[in-house]
Amino acid sequence: MKINKREIERRIGRFNEVCRNSGVKLTHQRVEIFREVAQTGDHPEAERVYNGVRERMPTISLDTVYRTLWLLRDLGLINTLGPPRERTRFDANLSYHHHFVCIRCGLTRDFYSDELDELKLPESVKDFGYVETTQVEVKGVCLKCAVRGKKTKPTISRKKEVKSWARN
Repeated sequence: MKINKREIERRIGRFNEVCRNSGVKLTHQRVEIFREVAQTGDHPEAERVYNGVRERMPTISLDTVYRTLWLLRDLGLINTLGPPRERTRFDANLSYHHHFVCIRCGLTRDFYSDELDELKLPESVKDFGYVETTQVEVKGVCLKCAVRGKKTKPTISRKKEVKSWARN
């Protein structure tokens, strides 16, 4: 899923501003790594970012990509999705949104919902700590996988999983 050019330019502008204000050097590698995440709505994993940047910069290392992605996260320019034990995905869309995740192929897409943005969390959440943001992650089977496997439907709970990720 491609992001429109105007949104990419807005994200790149914010990237430049945040880096300058934080005293972080604007290297060509950092710009290209951020651009790779910012230009897609697919929430790429680090290896996919690496492969995309490598097409333009054959000498870039996977280590540089990982270190830069975590730097971008620390700067508040991208978010991470999913549990830390699984392959982390990166998202440059910092507006309030939620995610659909295919349980078969891993396809991840943004969706927007005013109702979910206003989701009231139970008081018991306070027992875990301070919540900064809330995102709903809806898991299911994407249309492409559904067509491929019409005969076998997975049995999953219809219960929505609400996960919040607090920025460290």
